[in-house]
Formats: sequence, C-alpha cells, structure tokens
Amino acid sequence: MLTGLGLLLLLGYIGGKMASKVKLPPLIGMLFVGVLMGPYMLNWLDSDLLLVSQDIRTFALIIILLRAGLGIKKEQIKEVGVIALKMSSIPCLIEGFTVTGLAYYLLGFSFAEAGMLGFIIAAVSPAVVVPSMLDLKEKRLGEDKQVPTLLLAGTSIDDVFAITLFTFFLGLGTEAMESSLLLDIARIPLSIIGGVVIGGVLALFAVYIFKLIHKKYIEKLVLLLGATILFVEWGDALGIASLLGVMIIGFLLLEKVPAQSKEFSLALGGLWVFLQILLFALVGAEVNIAVALDSGFIGLGIILIGLLARSAGVWIATMSSDLNTKERLFCMIAYTPKATVQAAIGAVPLALGFEQGATILAIAVLSIIVTAPLGALAIYATAPKLLKQG
Repeated sequence: MLTGLGLLLLLGYIGGKMASKVKLPPLIGMLFVGVLMGPYMLNWLDSDLLLVSQDIRTFALIIILLRAGLGIKKEQIKEVGVIALKMSSIPCLIEGFTVTGLAYYLLGFSFAEAGMLGFIIAAVSPAVVVPSMLDLKEKRLGEDKQVPTLLLAGTSIDDVFAITLFTFFLGLGTEAMESSLLLDIARIPLSIIGGVVIGGVLALFAVYIFKLIHKKYIEKLVLLLGATILFVEWGDALGIASLLGVMIIGFLLLEKVPAQSKEFSLALGGLWVFLQILLFALVGAEVNIAVALDSGFIGLGIILIGLLARSAGVWIATMSSDLNTKERLFCMIAYTPKATVQAAIGAVPLALGFEQGATILAIAVLSIIVTAPLGALAIYATAPKLLKQG
C-alpha cells in the first residue's frame, strides 16, 4: 500500500507539473496519472489503498472546503446569498430531469432507472470547482461581484439536491425501500438547515475551546480537523449537508477569530499541496475507460444535452443578479465538471442489480472523462477573459 501511495504522490506531482508546463490545470495531469495507475490500466495501486480511496477523497474535500470557508467574509455571503441558493438548485434540477427524460424515452429505461441516471449526472464536482474558485480568489478574478464565492456556495449545496433525488429514485426502483417524493423533497431544506446550524454550533464551540488554548495553532488545528471529520462522517449518516457545514465552520471562525483563522488557512494550504494529488489521482483511478466507451455516442449525447440544460438553468438562476453577460457565461462554464458524486455512487444501481445498472455506470464514468478535464481547462482558460480583476 505504501509503495502505491508513494508512486501516486511522485507521479501525480510530476503529472501536475507537466500539465502546468503546457498551460493546462495541474489537476488534469493528476487525473491522468490516476487513470494510468488505476486497476483498469497498469494496476499499480494496492487493493488496500483503493479500499480507503473514498475516505481519503472525503478528507481532501473537507480540507479544501474548510479552507474555502476560512476565505469567505460575511459581506460576501450577504452579496451572493439568494443567488447562491438559486444556483444550487435550479441548474441541478433542470439537468437532472432533462437527463431523466432522455434516458426514459431514448434508452428505454424505467422511470426509476432514468431518474437515478439523471441525478447521478446532475451533480457538479466540488473536487474540481472548489479548488479552482480558491485559485481565482487568490488571483482576485471576479472578486468585484464575488463570482468565485457564489460558485463556492452553490457547489456545496448542489450535491444535496442531486443525492437526495437520486435516493428517491433508488427507493422507487427497489421494492425493499419505501420512497415518498414529498418527504424526500422536504428533506432538502432540512438537510441544508441542519448543516448550517450544526456547523455553526461546532464553530462557536471551537472558538470557546480555542480561548482555553493559547498560542498553540497546531494543536487547535488538530482539534478542529478531528471534530470536522467526525461531523462529516456522522452528518452523512444523519442526512444533513455536512460539507456545507464545513464551509460554515470556516466562515464563522474567520468572523470570530480572524488572526487564528489566517494561521489555519496557511497550514491547510500547505496540506492541500499534498492532498490535491491524492484527491485527483484517486478520482482518476476510479475511471474505467472501457466501461465508459460502452455508452457510445448516445451516452455522450445525453451528457452534452444535460450540460446544455444545466447551462440554461444557470442563466435562469442569475437573471435577477447584477452579473453581466460575460460573468454569467463563466458561471455556466464553471458548473460543467463532474467527478466526485459520479465516482462515489455511479456503480450503486449496478451493485443493487438494476437491469440498466451497467449502462448507468458507463455514462457516469464517461461524464467524468469528458467534463472533469475539459471543465477544469475551460475554467482556467476563460476566467481571465470573462472576469474582472479586483
């Protein structure tokens, strides 16, 4: 396992640097290394490492979302709050139901299977979008209208809608599971509120504890990370938006203890250098190109039409905002990458024995291959042209 981990870090680092040399985002090189080393190609990764891959990726997401929260000020949240809620729901719902309709009428899926595919595909990838937006914030691109903050907030909630509706359709197709659309929809605001409230309580408790520990930033950070990991793990079990709660923790810490938050952010930035390689390489290792090709041009067409529907949703969600046409176009581009949710739940219908499970997995994998690298590339290529500096 350690040999595979060492190789993954070394080759992932080299892959990231090589991508940078040809003006591509480093994560593309890391993804490629993961695909190459994964079980479906060279098979250089130990099975034990692959077993804990999901936990490692979750930890990396916790780090980047906590760091994102530590960089968001109260004034910025006030500026984007309402639009962020629209951005977190409208694009996801329009894309999800569009893909559901296409799968039902074009592929002959049952309604339940079509819905599962729709909301597996509909989720945007925090693993790609969040680090990209933090980079833009550091470069001060789009900061005049808080575009990166808007996308950070929207992305953290988008997956709540996608996973909740996926769970509904999964229950609809499984006789052993009871499913109620109204109850599942009602869980969405409860999940968001739960994440915000519990995240806020944890942040205030952390501030109290920090007052008892003077000038020991590393010890405080260890306690913070331990509590945050448990929050995410238990929050997922309870069905609350724990990843949103992680951002809330960072946001409130910046508000209450700004000096300490700066130290935390610097330390997490250093940790992210290491964890980003593992995150993107392990996402790449989940990709089976042979399975993706099984979905063919029909699968690719469904993904592309879904992205057009998502883009229409972004346009609708930003209609009442003060964003100009270029900024709204950038939001559409930034909302295209898929990876995190598709890698995590794409194989669930197949594992449960659904007739179209193999096709669902193939299209989910294809969506990662097509949108993760191209979406990341498009974000970095268009940001300087579509967003203002400052």
